[in-house]
Amino acid sequence: MEFQTLSYYKYINLPDAPQMAADHLAFCVQLGVKGRVFFADEGLSGTVSGSVEQCNAYKQQLNSLPPFADLEFKTDPSQTHSFNKIHVRYRPEVVHFGHNIRLNPAQETAKHLSPQAVLQLKDQPNVVFLDARNKFEWIVGKFKNAVTLDIDTFRDFPEKLAELEPLKQKTVIAYCTGGIRCEKATAFLLQNGFSRDKLFQIDGGIINYAAQTGGTDFDGKCYVFDKRVVIDVNTVNPTVVSTCATCGSLESRMVNCANPECNNHYVQCKTCSDTLNGACSVACSEHPRIRPYDGTGYYAQSGKQIFTKNTKPNYQQQQQQL
Repeated sequence: MEFQTLSYYKYINLPDAPQMAADHLAFCVQLGVKGRVFFADEGLSGTVSGSVEQCNAYKQQLNSLPPFADLEFKTDPSQTHSFNKIHVRYRPEVVHFGHNIRLNPAQETAKHLSPQAVLQLKDQPNVVFLDARNKFEWIVGKFKNAVTLDIDTFRDFPEKLAELEPLKQKTVIAYCTGGIRCEKATAFLLQNGFSRDKLFQIDGGIINYAAQTGGTDFDGKCYVFDKRVVIDVNTVNPTVVSTCATCGSLESRMVNCANPECNNHYVQCKTCSDTLNGACSVACSEHPRIRPYDGTGYYAQSGKQIFTKNTKPNYQQQQQQL
């Protein structure tokens, strides 16, 4: 059976968002798709997986609702479901920005650039990519020479405004996985003095860029928030940019520590994972509550990031432990 993974979002005022979430959950359960969907006062976002037939029915149903008649889906083929369960929830914001900052991406956000337009613009003088994602995402892949931010969650983005000040003199192409965070990130930058003529965002994010261009000049892989964890982007000039936190070898495999009380989320090669029984350290591998390791290193949707501003991988120490 062929499977697909659908991702989508739309910023739009939804006064009945809580009821829409309840109705949508019932529909998803009946249809049999799995994934994560959020309804909010400011819009909708979701990633779901299912068979081709299920995904077609899912798209048809959402597009039949007036608020989502023009909703566009990004589609990735997959071998199986990308999620274990279906979660449909209401929350106040589609993407939490924090700091009580009021943004309305439906009315104010940076101009969208098609992937083809990005190809034409990216190598021109004074043009820079801005990665709006978290550190544990861009550590496994990013656009060549992109500006990255040392943030653990998107809520930290506003705190980096001072660091971004020099970019006001450049042409900025912002990006994230599928585009939803860039809508808010660029809206925030516009509110804080960035020029509408020099600030852009990639339409559909990394996923759409990969589908339309082959992902040229994207180094590494793209982090995604489902069982796949990372996906290929660049089929033109692919590279690996991340390293195993245990041995230091080039690696793009993201895992969670098998110790549930640690649950660190980090890069680790298969050899080191097997040696440590799915753990990030010898101490964690000997923990009494260690979870059974099935070879994937996937236990939850996310974990604490091992690569924080106060923690760096100590390859020599890890090797001594082994």
